[in-house]
Amino acid sequence: MPPCSAPTFILTLYQRPPIEMLGGTTFHSVTDGIESALHQARPAAGAKDTKIGGGAATVRQYIQAGYVDEIHLAVAPVVIGRGEPLFNGLDLRAPGYRTVDLAPTERATHIVLAG
Repeated sequence: MPPCSAPTFILTLYQRPPIEMLGGTTFHSVTDGIESALHQARPAAGAKDTKIGGGAATVRQYIQAGYVDEIHLAVAPVVIGRGEPLFNGLDLRAPGYRTVDLAPTERATHIVLAG
Protein backbone atom coordinates (compact mmCIF):
# COMPACT_ATOMS: atom_id res chain seq x y z
CA MET A 1 0.00 0.00 0.00
CA PRO A 2 1.36 3.49 -0.82
CA PRO A 3 2.55 5.49 2.20
CA CYS A 4 0.41 8.59 1.58
CA SER A 5 -3.21 7.34 1.79
CA ALA A 6 -4.27 10.62 0.20
CA PRO A 7 -4.61 12.17 -3.24
CA THR A 8 -1.11 12.61 -4.65
CA PHE A 9 -0.15 14.97 -7.48
CA ILE A 10 2.90 13.94 -9.48
CA LEU A 11 4.85 16.42 -11.62
CA THR A 12 5.54 14.67 -14.89
CA LEU A 13 6.21 15.38 -18.55
CA TYR A 14 3.44 13.07 -19.79
CA GLN A 15 -0.24 13.18 -18.89
CA ARG A 16 -1.60 9.87 -17.64
CA PRO A 17 -5.01 8.88 -16.31
CA PRO A 18 -5.36 8.85 -12.49
CA ILE A 19 -4.20 5.65 -10.80
CA GLU A 20 -6.31 4.57 -7.81
CA MET A 21 -4.69 2.40 -5.15
CA LEU A 22 -6.12 0.50 -2.20
CA GLY A 23 -6.01 2.56 0.99
CA GLY A 24 -7.17 5.87 -0.45
CA THR A 25 -4.25 7.03 -2.57
CA THR A 26 -4.95 8.26 -6.07
CA PHE A 27 -2.00 9.41 -8.17
CA HIS A 28 -2.75 12.33 -10.51
CA SER A 29 -0.37 13.45 -13.27
CA VAL A 30 0.37 17.16 -13.45
CA THR A 31 2.18 18.42 -16.54
CA ASP A 32 1.81 22.19 -16.18
CA GLY A 33 4.14 23.03 -13.30
CA ILE A 34 4.45 23.40 -9.56
CA GLU A 35 1.72 26.03 -9.19
CA SER A 36 -0.82 23.80 -10.89
CA ALA A 37 0.14 20.83 -8.71
CA LEU A 38 -0.14 22.96 -5.56
CA HIS A 39 -3.50 24.48 -6.60
CA GLN A 40 -4.86 20.95 -7.11
CA ALA A 41 -3.33 19.56 -3.91
CA ARG A 42 -4.58 22.26 -1.51
CA PRO A 43 -8.32 21.60 -1.98
CA ALA A 44 -7.68 17.84 -1.99
CA ALA A 45 -5.93 18.18 1.40
CA GLY A 46 -8.85 20.07 2.92
CA ALA A 47 -7.94 21.05 6.49
CA LYS A 48 -4.82 18.85 6.45
CA ASP A 49 -1.30 19.98 5.55
CA THR A 50 -0.25 19.93 1.91
CA LYS A 51 3.01 18.00 1.66
CA ILE A 52 5.63 18.20 -1.06
CA GLY A 53 7.86 15.29 -1.86
CA GLY A 54 10.08 14.67 -4.77
CA GLY A 55 13.52 15.12 -6.13
CA ALA A 56 15.85 17.92 -5.11
CA ALA A 57 15.01 20.09 -8.14
CA THR A 58 11.27 19.93 -7.40
CA VAL A 59 11.71 20.76 -3.74
CA ARG A 60 14.03 23.68 -4.60
CA GLN A 61 11.41 25.09 -6.99
CA TYR A 62 8.77 25.15 -4.24
CA ILE A 63 11.17 26.72 -1.73
CA GLN A 64 12.28 29.39 -4.23
CA ALA A 65 8.64 30.21 -5.02
CA GLY A 66 7.97 30.76 -1.29
CA TYR A 67 5.45 27.92 -0.94
CA VAL A 68 7.25 25.99 1.83
CA ASP A 69 6.49 26.84 5.47
CA GLU A 70 8.30 23.89 7.03
CA ILE A 71 10.95 21.43 5.85
CA HIS A 72 11.29 18.01 7.52
CA LEU A 73 14.53 16.26 6.64
CA ALA A 74 15.37 12.70 7.59
CA VAL A 75 19.14 12.40 7.18
CA ALA A 76 20.43 8.84 7.19
CA PRO A 77 24.13 7.91 7.14
CA VAL A 78 23.95 6.09 3.81
CA VAL A 79 25.93 6.98 0.73
CA ILE A 80 24.21 6.01 -2.52
CA GLY A 81 25.93 7.34 -5.60
CA ARG A 82 26.52 11.01 -6.09
CA GLY A 83 22.98 12.34 -5.90
CA GLU A 84 21.87 15.95 -6.27
CA PRO A 85 22.39 18.57 -3.54
CA LEU A 86 19.01 19.47 -2.03
CA PHE A 87 19.77 23.10 -1.16
CA ASN A 88 22.14 23.88 -4.05
CA GLY A 89 21.94 27.60 -4.83
CA LEU A 90 19.58 28.40 -1.94
CA ASP A 91 20.27 30.63 1.06
CA LEU A 92 17.69 29.34 3.53
CA ARG A 93 18.55 32.07 6.05
CA ALA A 94 17.44 34.86 3.67
CA PRO A 95 13.71 33.95 3.82
CA GLY A 96 14.06 33.23 7.56
CA TYR A 97 14.36 29.45 7.79
CA ARG A 98 15.79 28.21 11.08
CA THR A 99 16.09 24.85 12.83
CA VAL A 100 13.05 24.38 15.09
CA ASP A 101 13.50 20.70 15.94
CA LEU A 102 16.31 18.18 15.87
CA ALA A 103 15.82 14.53 16.84
CA PRO A 104 18.60 11.97 16.37
CA THR A 105 17.43 8.36 16.21
CA GLU A 106 19.18 5.06 15.64
CA ARG A 107 18.58 5.16 11.87
CA ALA A 108 18.37 8.87 10.97
CA THR A 109 18.55 12.40 12.26
CA HIS A 110 15.30 14.30 11.82
CA ILE A 111 15.66 18.02 11.27
CA VAL A 112 12.75 20.45 11.02
CA LEU A 113 13.33 23.88 9.49
CA ALA A 114 10.65 26.57 9.55
CA GLY A 115 10.51 29.97 7.96
